[in-house]
Amino acid sequence: MDSDQSNLHEQDTQQEDLRNAGIAGAASSTVGQYGSAIKQHFVAFSGHDYETGQTLTKGLKDIASSKVNPQYQKQNLRQQSGFSAEVKESARYNAQKILEGSAERKVRTDDLGRVNDPLCDHVTLDSNGNIVSGSGAQMKFVGSTPKEAFEKLTSSKYEKYRQAGVKLEVPSDYYEGIQKEAAAEIEKLQGQLARAKTPEQTARLQKKIDDCRVIQNNLQKSEVSNEDAMFARLHPGLSTAQDVIKLSAKAGAQAATVSAAFAGSISIISNLVAVTKGEKNPGDALVDVAQNTGSAAVVGGLTGFAGSALKGAMQNAASESIRTLSRTNLAATTVTTTLSASKSLARYVHGEISGVQCFEELGEEGCGMVSSAMFAVIGQAAIPIPIVGAAIGSMLGYSLASASYKLLLQSQKEAQLAHEERLRIEEECSALIQMIRSYRAELEQLISNYLTSNRQSFQEAFDGIKNSLAIGDVDGYIASANSIAKTLGREAQFHSQDEFDQLMASDVAFRL
Repeated sequence: MDSDQSNLHEQDTQQEDLRNAGIAGAASSTVGQYGSAIKQHFVAFSGHDYETGQTLTKGLKDIASSKVNPQYQKQNLRQQSGFSAEVKESARYNAQKILEGSAERKVRTDDLGRVNDPLCDHVTLDSNGNIVSGSGAQMKFVGSTPKEAFEKLTSSKYEKYRQAGVKLEVPSDYYEGIQKEAAAEIEKLQGQLARAKTPEQTARLQKKIDDCRVIQNNLQKSEVSNEDAMFARLHPGLSTAQDVIKLSAKAGAQAATVSAAFAGSISIISNLVAVTKGEKNPGDALVDVAQNTGSAAVVGGLTGFAGSALKGAMQNAASESIRTLSRTNLAATTVTTTLSASKSLARYVHGEISGVQCFEELGEEGCGMVSSAMFAVIGQAAIPIPIVGAAIGSMLGYSLASASYKLLLQSQKEAQLAHEERLRIEEECSALIQMIRSYRAELEQLISNYLTSNRQSFQEAFDGIKNSLAIGDVDGYIASANSIAKTLGREAQFHSQDEFDQLMASDVAFRL
């Protein structure tokens, strides 16, 4: 590869890495939210919430190691799957609440110290950790069919739950069937009640009808099915992985949409400027926008999918250092860094770059992406606009870190320097940093002055375009559009509809 091609490839790679840093920032909100939701499933599996310091009575892994009597294997597994259902119910409910932005959390009464509570398996806590009134629920995974489950729920054994008005959580695959059984039973009992001949018969039938209606009103559909509960008992790791993958897939879809919109907007603006300057024709610009948007959606989707799963694992890591890193955007940037690094490795494998160049690129990408993770947090705090602040922060962090890395790398290439020479370089670098800061402040001032001085011109032009469109004034529209070009230092080829018609009829080239 000659030097011109190498420089061009380096520029393209830098632009792509900068875009990926922006995508990682744009996806940070999605990754953070879904990562926190996914964390609930890691807690359910291990039985430990390292972030809060809470330890569950039993996690899915512990329940799966429970002893089973070979003579009563089916009964034992059924009972233990009920415990697994309780744990998964809390995890799925809490994950959904996190995605909804709610602070409510469902917990097992066993985990609150109320082991073997006579009425409730679950209660819901508000944002202050107080039990929500009336939220107590008893989970009943009973019966081999919805009909059998209904018969058990209306039996005298469950009288205490009906009298206490406790919610009854039943398997998701039984809920509709039990409701139908209750409705059919009420209809049958009402027919018998109409034919009752004694007060005793009337009272007995009315009691049964009332019990059925209590069941109807207090029945709740669990987040877990019978199959889910048994699978969690037998294969807790796979069961957890399934829930993690489902949430990661949703995160990927959401991040892909956000990233496509983010990158597409930037591409539209940059290509519009290029077309206006005559550097690119409209057809090529449209293709470029489509390619940038599509590739951003792919990168964003992968970032959301893998980043959220990684974020959830980091958030519930036993190591406090890793949990601290989970509060940054490191999970998302790790994915985009991996994508960038894989391209450098592929170029090395195909002989396009040397081993030294490969390690240089890997170092620059890693340094830039880690910096972008930190700046994403800063950017979101400084610019509290969803997605925008984190994206800008990530891109700024990547640019600064990449530039700094190149300076340091260049110094190392000339390395075998004496200690005194290194000290001199460090002093010069320090002075250079101060100079960069000074130039940056000056540039920001110039940009601010430029926007301020031309704001009125832009505003008048946009107002003119809007008014011309409203009344159908073509010449007015052209004049207003030309005023924007003039402010940007460009001169239009025509100033009215007549001049445009003449230009089209002439042999003069039309410039965009």
